Amino acid sequence: MASQVKKTVKKSKKENLKFTLNCSKPVDDGIMDAAAFEKFLHDRIKVNGKAGALGESVRITRDKNSITIHADIQFSKRYLKYLTKKFLKKHQLRDWLHVIADSPSSYELRYFEIQGDDEGDEE
Repeated sequence: MASQVKKTVKKSKKENLKFTLNCSKPVDDGIMDAAAFEKFLHDRIKVNGKAGALGESVRITRDKNSITIHADIQFSKRYLKYLTKKFLKKHQLRDWLHVIADSPSSYELRYFEIQGDDEGDEE
């Protein structure tokens, strides 16, 4: 008896990933520039081990207060968080802003909530 070997052909499916970074609160307050953040991402995102060489596989677009990244290759949302935190640290905004995932495909920059001194008011 001849055993039949079933071959599976793996089709290369094209990934279409879309990530959004919402920077509306710090941009409206004037402490952050969305254009500078877009340029930072364009210069720092690595494709095939080369930074800044996005080609046709990764596209970065900026609306008024949000930045959208379209990727046709494998791309990690966590990598965007890493780059965003690096940008905040470079511009000394890391003490006031943090990166929050508000949906499975987007991040939002929010201010830290600072709790007031409530113990003195209870007396």
